[in-house]
Amino acid sequence: MKISCLAVEGKNVAENGTNREEYVRRVLDAFRQTPGTTGRVRSLDRMLAGQLQQRGIPLTVVENALVLAAARRLLRAPDSSPLRIIRSLHYFLPVIDEVLELTVGQDYFQKLRNKIEPFIKR
Repeated sequence: MKISCLAVEGKNVAENGTNREEYVRRVLDAFRQTPGTTGRVRSLDRMLAGQLQQRGIPLTVVENALVLAAARRLLRAPDSSPLRIIRSLHYFLPVIDEVLELTVGQDYFQKLRNKIEPFIKR
């Protein structure tokens, strides 16, 4: 599964009535696979994923925030100092809020996915 799998067939889990457990599972799976994270989920991450579902945050927004943050971290200048590993889904909250405010289309996020794909395959 890739980081870009949340918007499968254009469906939005939060908007299509998928249950809380499915939403949480999909958010946490995407978080685990995001480059720059530990790949581990903590109980606080699980709680936050449930809160995102309660807030009605579409999965595509969460996914796009993970992609945007990963791209920003991965596509920095090569001589930049190394960044610390991301240990919590909470790291992405400001980016989720940012994505909610953006007026760019899905094409923008697809281009970012394409740019970070080589890093995901490593």
